[in-house]
Amino acid sequence: MDKFIKWQKNTLPKSNNLDCTKILSKEEVSRARKFHESFPEYTMTPLVNLKNLSKRLGLGGIYLKDESYRFGLNAFKVLGGSFAMGRHMAEKLGMSIENLGYHELTSDEIRNKIGDITFYTATDGNHGRGVAWTANRLKQKSVVYMPKGSSQFRLNAIRNEGAEASITEMNYDDAVRLAASEADKNSGLMVQDTAWEGYEKIPTWIMQGYGTMALEASEQLKGYGVEAPTHVFVQAGVGSLAGGVQGVVHNLYGDKVKTVIVEANLADCLYRSALAGHGKPVAVGGDMQTIMAGLACGEANIISWEILRNHSDTFVSAPDWLAATGMRVLGNPLKGDNQVISGESGAVTAGLLYELMTNDEYKELKESLGLDENSRVLLFSTEGDTDPDKYREIVWFGTHRKED
Repeated sequence: MDKFIKWQKNTLPKSNNLDCTKILSKEEVSRARKFHESFPEYTMTPLVNLKNLSKRLGLGGIYLKDESYRFGLNAFKVLGGSFAMGRHMAEKLGMSIENLGYHELTSDEIRNKIGDITFYTATDGNHGRGVAWTANRLKQKSVVYMPKGSSQFRLNAIRNEGAEASITEMNYDDAVRLAASEADKNSGLMVQDTAWEGYEKIPTWIMQGYGTMALEASEQLKGYGVEAPTHVFVQAGVGSLAGGVQGVVHNLYGDKVKTVIVEANLADCLYRSALAGHGKPVAVGGDMQTIMAGLACGEANIISWEILRNHSDTFVSAPDWLAATGMRVLGNPLKGDNQVISGESGAVTAGLLYELMTNDEYKELKESLGLDENSRVLLFSTEGDTDPDKYREIVWFGTHRKED
């Protein structure tokens, strides 16, 4: 397995769809945020100022959005699925989502009009749990398929939210195809954060839902006296999160902010697409058995890809040890900094930033990004210890080291 960080500057030809970020305007994303705020469990997740780590690394600031507090689900994913499910129900009623929050959608009047809906999805864990939780909260049903090698702990967490859930013998992308087939066969609704030809409405809504997190972060940065970050590092599986964040960042700040898209090297479809240089998404196959389970996706969301190819600065392919490094750095902070419990998919950007600032082997990438004492870097820790045993294995017992 390749142990080195690989990267590709974005030299892709721009697509014809230069308005691709309109779906993530502040106005559109604010609709999603208003919907999320209607849930009793809503609270803004923390933006942690890692001021002592930034000083140690020679940066002007590191600001990390800690999504382990999101709706009590230990991950950000519920933002996307819940908004898409709400939009679907609003559409079914012929109403605007602005007028339909949690209390309206769970009322007897609305429930009688809508009837029963079964939501289908495929997941490594976090997205499926978010769909299951939302379906349960909205008094509906859910069916969840997980790829081969998925965590039993994450499966149980999904079942505990009331879903019918199982681990398949397929990789992630094939599990998505299975979920889509079953939804079609049983007149259910597919809620997936990847898009393909003919399946674009739901993924667009999901990306808008993810925008809540980026919108919150922009406001919280101002609370620290930061009008705009200089850099945003964001992780990617199919790219829906990355595209959602990139779209919001572009609409708020233009392209003056350098965005770095980080993938697991066993599922680096976006990096390979950037490397290919022709502008079309390139797929990755196989089992993709990375510890970054949330990023183990080999086929790009076509909506997100348009946004990323037009606006992102750099694509990075990251080995597993980089995620493990980030988990340890965040979980064992310098005195005065807050501890962040960040899972394998949540910590890879922190691991990358740490490595770039401490290892001259990657000096070229550091200089290409212009990372220095004036840099104010925004990171998203997208999950906590969603598999506690795996978390302890890495952080306590030191598995997945760079030297291994």
